[in-house]
Amino acid sequence: MSRTVRIGCHSGFWGDTETAAAQLVRHGNVDYLVSDYLAEVTMSIMAAQKLRNPQAGYATDFVTAVMGPLAKEIAEKKIKVITNAGGVNPQACRDAVLKACEAAGVALKVALVLGDDLQPRVDELRKLDIREMDTGAALPARITSMNAYLGGFPIARALAEGADVVITGRVVDSAVTLGALIHEFGWSMDDHDRLAAGTLCGHIIECGAQCNGGNFTDWQLVPDYDNMGFPVAEVEADGSFVLGKPDGTGGLITPATVAEQMLYEIGDPRAYMVPDVVCDFTQARYEQVAADRVRVSGAKGRPATDTYKVSTTFPDGYKLSTIFMLGGREAVAKGRHSAEMIIRKTRRLFAEKGWADYRDVSIEVIGGEATYGPHARTADSREVVVKIAARHDQKEALGLLGREIAPMSTGGVVGMTGSFGAGRVSPTPVIRMFSCLVPKSQVPVTIDLEGRQIPMQEGARSGGFTAAQLPVEAPAAAPLTAAASGETVPLVALAYGRSGDKGDNANIGIFARKPEYVPILESEVTEEAVAKYFAHRIDGKVTRWRLPGIGGFNFLLRQALGGGGMASLKADPLAKAFAQMLLDMPVRVPAGMARDLAA
Repeated sequence: MSRTVRIGCHSGFWGDTETAAAQLVRHGNVDYLVSDYLAEVTMSIMAAQKLRNPQAGYATDFVTAVMGPLAKEIAEKKIKVITNAGGVNPQACRDAVLKACEAAGVALKVALVLGDDLQPRVDELRKLDIREMDTGAALPARITSMNAYLGGFPIARALAEGADVVITGRVVDSAVTLGALIHEFGWSMDDHDRLAAGTLCGHIIECGAQCNGGNFTDWQLVPDYDNMGFPVAEVEADGSFVLGKPDGTGGLITPATVAEQMLYEIGDPRAYMVPDVVCDFTQARYEQVAADRVRVSGAKGRPATDTYKVSTTFPDGYKLSTIFMLGGREAVAKGRHSAEMIIRKTRRLFAEKGWADYRDVSIEVIGGEATYGPHARTADSREVVVKIAARHDQKEALGLLGREIAPMSTGGVVGMTGSFGAGRVSPTPVIRMFSCLVPKSQVPVTIDLEGRQIPMQEGARSGGFTAAQLPVEAPAAAPLTAAASGETVPLVALAYGRSGDKGDNANIGIFARKPEYVPILESEVTEEAVAKYFAHRIDGKVTRWRLPGIGGFNFLLRQALGGGGMASLKADPLAKAFAQMLLDMPVRVPAGMARDLAA
């Protein structure tokens, strides 16, 4: 099979730019238009919306910014559309899409992939003694949402049944791409290497322009951020692909920009687990074949596990987060002192009212590099934003905190200019994440197409892969004795980096700018060094894995995000800046290299 399939991704999250879909439909020459709208936080937001309004709970942007204005062109060009915009209410999303198509004067077949929503079966699933993946905790008493991450085969089946548009609820992010490839190339569940390659393709493009120079370490090399090109993958039957973008658009596609995206939000690169396959990305290769065109190959696969990952959210009290500006000499010290006095005062008021203490408090002086902890370099900053965040079981207690911020502008430390935004900030519910595994046999999947219900037996098939089947990593190389010269450079001189989040854990991936730098990274950027550098941010252990294909390493920092997502009080709850912080870490280099790098 010699043909290639062109897949363009126009959305990496709910709220991505509305210009991307039109760019790809009109200038991308795509066969498939795919999008990823969902994150753990997004699912909990959508669940809350659906409770208030039974017709809500999906990504409305997909209807208003994609199908509404573009349905006619999509139909004329025979572009297939795959999206997880259904969120927790795929049926309502389908109804809205059909209305948009009717208004545009086109008729498209819209299929749903159903079965991910497990909340109605919580009582039944409790009998399985489900445990949290990291902590071993039992399933919470109250559940806000409970969704299994489904895979690509149900999407492929919907396409095979004639769907023009496939809307899913919770699927793994890469599934919207993998499903199209399974359908186009006829891959089976035993085509492990192809499924892994297709998953890597989906993983690379699922965050939209993030693989095309968005969030790139060497940001200054990227042209025209105002007109970013969104990714188009030209995929071959073996799963290898060339990544490009529409002509005349901004952005940058190089082996470095693409490899950075591979590192986003992964754990063990030998076992990136999705419902359809267990992927090994350690030998993935990136080759520049033309300007803004990179060929990706080398992913390997193993049989899938016999479980689905399930993302569950549950309510856990309330939180309040507010900011105010403070200027003048000693702004960092004044800002922290102001926040500490507000917390001290409200604690006294809580005690007088018989209320419990805060469950958690976070004070971060932004502009004083609070996220860097002991590595901060801005003690003399004269202009800062002070962020106070707190958690409490009582909404009233946090309401009192909110009322005590403004009085400090006249009765507190000099230089406070007032809080941002209109009026006082209100407390909001804390929605916490609980990740667990559920046997695939307990998660029946159904395709809904024009009133037909098509059961998916594939969803129950088990592969049984376990981490015990992974090969042991090679032992660490001997320390680089030449690095003992005492000369240091910031890590960014030697490496690229990308970071992301998974619940309360953060990952940081780095890889060498040149092959000769790999031994330095091996010796200097160890688990121990990273744990020490981030000691002010993390409570759990650090694990490192190698990626020889790109001369890189991936680190998983456990308990690093204050609960992660909506539960976190931190300024960076999604670990977006963790790689940037690590790239400032000084590393020892052989004598003379520091001078060469500075030249």
